[in-house]
Amino acid sequence: MTLLAAGDHFVRTDLLVGALRAEVGTGSAIRELTLPWPVEPFGRVAEVDEASGTEDTMIDAVGGIEVAVTQMAPFTRKVLENAPDLRLVVVSRGGPVNVNVEAATERGVRVCYAPGRNATATAEFTVGILLATLRRIPETHAALALRGEWGGDYYSYENCGLEIEGTTVGLVGAGAVGGRVARILAAFGAEVLIFDPYAKGDVPGEPVGSLEELLRRSRIVSLHARVTPETRGLIGAREIALMPAGSVLINVARGPLLDYDALCAALASGHLMGAGLDTFAEEPPPPGSPVFTAPNLVMTPHLGGASRAVAEKAARIVAAEVGRFHRGEPLAHCLNP
Repeated sequence: MTLLAAGDHFVRTDLLVGALRAEVGTGSAIRELTLPWPVEPFGRVAEVDEASGTEDTMIDAVGGIEVAVTQMAPFTRKVLENAPDLRLVVVSRGGPVNVNVEAATERGVRVCYAPGRNATATAEFTVGILLATLRRIPETHAALALRGEWGGDYYSYENCGLEIEGTTVGLVGAGAVGGRVARILAAFGAEVLIFDPYAKGDVPGEPVGSLEELLRRSRIVSLHARVTPETRGLIGAREIALMPAGSVLINVARGPLLDYDALCAALASGHLMGAGLDTFAEEPPPPGSPVFTAPNLVMTPHLGGASRAVAEKAARIVAAEVGRFHRGEPLAHCLNP
């Protein structure tokens, strides 16, 4: 086979090449390409989303290629039309949003992906940002490190944060990430509620029958749902108003789940004690966004799935899929078999 390893500065090209060599040996030629993400932000390329690089770069790279592995390379209709030998594209992400799957299918190109590659990292990050929000760790660090303020007033009852132990935490979604968060929080001693019609029975926590019930009963709510037509805008002003006064809302899932103007208004009014965000409606948030002035808001730039283990695991997952293809075995995670 002739392969293309189109890495970037997270899922590095050398990681992809090393994993591919372990699967297919030295008999296959591997062409290497390094794309600029995250040194340069990803974006829309022609008709595909969240891609890095250009169509012209990819057209130059795919000539004579039978199998391509990547995280961010744009496989648009134009790129695919200029890759007559291509038979398989494997994307090292939870979904191949940077591939025109319809065009690939028309050309007989199978498209595979890497579900669950960052589930552990995202779950751990969720708990980290939850603790940072509950105990005001970034705020008090900035007061001490940047302004030299000891901040004894943070020890007053009114300004103290919450503990996880004994607190009711509602999880909206209990899949690969939400299920891990449930297990971690259960170990902390939280009272875990779960709203997820598709949740499996091995997730610790009490299933509830409606989102409204979960919101009314939970002092902390963490979002772990996928973005679908049904979940887009799932949490808005009405839903936040159902939460008890002094609650905390966490979103390390996807920006479109949440109305950010409503969230910032609830923080400003004091209805929410705090919020932790790793994803946003627009990334990065534009200048003037209310998230930059909302009180008691902990923010990170979509880092939930960023760990070295994720990059290494992603390379192994895509290489294993290439190995199956090479040996003529069924593919494990093929979107268009």
